[in-house]
This record gives sequence, structure tokens and C-alpha cells, in this order.
Amino acid sequence: MEKAYVRVKKWGNSYEVILPSKIIKEQNIIEGTELEILINQKNKTKVKDIFGILKGKLKRDTDDLLKEVNRDFEKICS
Repeated sequence: MEKAYVRVKKWGNSYEVILPSKIIKEQNIIEGTELEILINQKNKTKVKDIFGILKGKLKRDTDDLLKEVNRDFEKICS
């Protein structure tokens, strides 16, 4: 099984994907070869989809966390 990231392109009334030649050679793919394609669409996460998902789940206040980070950073730098 090989894995490749490809882009879908419009071709007439259909869409196509182009397989890298390396995979074609390694898998001995010729015209007419039947392939199984698993589609895992790479979606970009939008800020509006994740904004606020941790609200109420953090046990410590952000200011406390930042103060701790600053203290640790000062220890490392001194």
C-alpha cells in the first residue's frame, strides 16, 4: 500500500487525480489497473470552529500559567 497526497483537477465534466510516477513504477500500475482509493480530505481548521472549546476545562487561570512560565524562563536565563 502506498500513500500520496494529490490534488483533484477538473477534466471535462469529471475530476481526476494524477498518481506520482514513482508509485506507478513501484506498484506496476498500467492502464486498466483497478485501484481502491481511500479519500481523506485535508480540511483546514477554522478559528471559529475551535474558539472557546477549552472554556471551563482549564483548571488554572491563564495569568497564573503565564506567571509560572515567566518564572521558569527567568530561572533558565539567569
